[in-house]
Amino acid sequence: MQRRPTTYSPPPTALPPQRKPPVVEAAIVTAVLVGGVWLQELIDLFGFGGQLDYYGIQPRDPQTFWHIFTAPFLHAGLPHLIANTLPLAVLAFMSALRSIGRFLGATFVIMLVGGTLVWLFGRSSTHLGASELIFGYLAYLLGVGWWERTPSAIAIALVALFLYGGIIWGVLPSNPMVSWEAHLFGFIGGLVAALLLHGRRRVRGG
Repeated sequence: MQRRPTTYSPPPTALPPQRKPPVVEAAIVTAVLVGGVWLQELIDLFGFGGQLDYYGIQPRDPQTFWHIFTAPFLHAGLPHLIANTLPLAVLAFMSALRSIGRFLGATFVIMLVGGTLVWLFGRSSTHLGASELIFGYLAYLLGVGWWERTPSAIAIALVALFLYGGIIWGVLPSNPMVSWEAHLFGFIGGLVAALLLHGRRRVRGG
């Protein structure tokens, strides 16, 4: 008796889940960031009477050093938050376009470096507000353009500079009610983040 050859078909493999386009991912992360800041402020105002502002940076107080990670999400009332909302949303979105992972890393570095410098050298007051992140993201985008020097990085840096380059003057002391220290040190933190995440060593040929 002859046996007919049988053929074997492997089971269909599941297609890997498709990633969302970078624009969509950046928009989602930006919406979560801005929405979270707004939600926190509304809870603070209507649930705690503004008492959460205590978690701003209080320079050189060892017990509150960890406030460097809470201060950028706090605001001194709705006018302060409204003024920061649009630049925060635009610059966060532009920063997240390239990579969500690097955006999160840059945010952490900006808060760590900028917040620590404010804690060390800031005036004896309570420093809070998303302007540290705003100046940090602007510097991050400019730094990425400088260190990567790819067409896309340079283009994004130029757009950011065109839109918000004028705020760089905010790193200088002016209004005593404004934390220029958070502006300056947030900007420095953004440059450090760009260097750490995008800086490349150039190897010279022999």
